[in-house]
Amino acid sequence: MAWWKAWIEQKGVSVKSSRHFNPDPDAETLYKAMKGIGTNEQAIIDVLTQRSNAQRQQIAKSFMAQFGKDLIETLKSELSAEFERLIIALMYPPYRYEAKELYDAMKGSRDDLCGFVDPGLALQDAQDLYAAGEKICGTDEMKFITILCTRSATHLMRVFEDYEKMASKSIEDSIKSETHGSLEEAMLTVVKCTRNLHSYFAERLYYAMKGAGTHDGTLIRIIVSRSEIDLNLIKCRFKEMYGKTLSSMIVEDTSSDYKNALLNLVGSDP
Repeated sequence: MAWWKAWIEQKGVSVKSSRHFNPDPDAETLYKAMKGIGTNEQAIIDVLTQRSNAQRQQIAKSFMAQFGKDLIETLKSELSAEFERLIIALMYPPYRYEAKELYDAMKGSRDDLCGFVDPGLALQDAQDLYAAGEKICGTDEMKFITILCTRSATHLMRVFEDYEKMASKSIEDSIKSETHGSLEEAMLTVVKCTRNLHSYFAERLYYAMKGAGTHDGTLIRIIVSRSEIDLNLIKCRFKEMYGKTLSSMIVEDTSSDYKNALLNLVGSDP
């Protein structure tokens, strides 16, 4: 069934590898776009938003080989503001980009590698959570952190079901009543991601653009990091949840080269 999984994953991808790819002419196009006075931003958009991350890494190597310059540093010297931030984000290998964003945000990550569910362990985890919160005066926060941050998503879904039966309230309600501040926010985020990852990212994108101003860091981080994973699925969920397309909201909330680059990465509307 590997072909089926690959097909599903491909359906979610908004940025795909370019066919008949050759990094040398792409590198030359970028060099010409930044040579001399002024910058051809559209040429940069056309190349870097229409190539996969692996292809961008090859372009960077070719740029160095042909012109003796680091592509990221050259881009930094020619671009500015949020457009620069977006384009530079595209140039990081995925693992380095995620590590950088995690470091910058001072956040940890959770282990979501195992999809196997042991009903007995799930029930034990539910009992431990109940005992660490609702059943005592005060809260054993470390128990909550340990379970929520070291279990797989499929396992946690079973834990949440068992917990609700046991406590007669949702895990979200318990977290809200037992914790507060950044810890509460972090735990609720884990639960949201567990219940529906695409809904979580759709919500984050919506609130990054809703109201006055734009949370550009969130917008760039999600679109760049999910563009080769499941951005198409996030787009569909976004439209279902908010009655408008992600593209239309980007058009309303951003402008110029920054807007055009984002729209290229997002792709066509669902």
